[in-house]
Amino acid sequence: MRASFLLIAAVATLLSALLVAAPIVAADKPSVASQGERFIPGVWVDPDGCEHWVMDDGLEGYMTPHVTREGIPVCRRGKTCAGISSDQLFASNQHHISAAGRARLANFFRSAKATSFIVYGHTDSRASDAQNMALSKRRANAVAAIARKVGSRVQAQWYGERMPVASNRTRSGRAKNRRVEITCLH
Repeated sequence: MRASFLLIAAVATLLSALLVAAPIVAADKPSVASQGERFIPGVWVDPDGCEHWVMDDGLEGYMTPHVTREGIPVCRRGKTCAGISSDQLFASNQHHISAAGRARLANFFRSAKATSFIVYGHTDSRASDAQNMALSKRRANAVAAIARKVGSRVQAQWYGERMPVASNRTRSGRAKNRRVEITCLH
């Protein structure tokens, strides 16, 4: 049993060494395609700050070589380091960021003391779920593109209207729900 644990730890360490230098570029989590058993290889960071990898044969694991005595991965901890109202960055129902907004975000990503970031896009509930998911995806990817442009490792995730922080029944509540949150991973 100890030998198999050491073998697993060695493989995890090797994969970690090979993959940790690779930038996180996939906006979506790797998944099984809806037709057939085709896996999309990639790397992503979950909300707990754990980096995961998946190979094209479906083999999946954690990228950290650090584990507790029980074999549980020790992941980096992240914290929300920026919460920006979408109204400050985007026109209504748009995902293009103004020049001032791009400069402000670029400065933030350059100055933040983080090894990588996760950008979360959110909307209010005024449109359909499909429209809100698409808009939050475009907005999260627009912010993530700025991070990549200044050399930061980043992943974008989007939730549409599914994770409100306030009621969507009031104008002020909807304004609070239209947001982009950035988690800094250390």
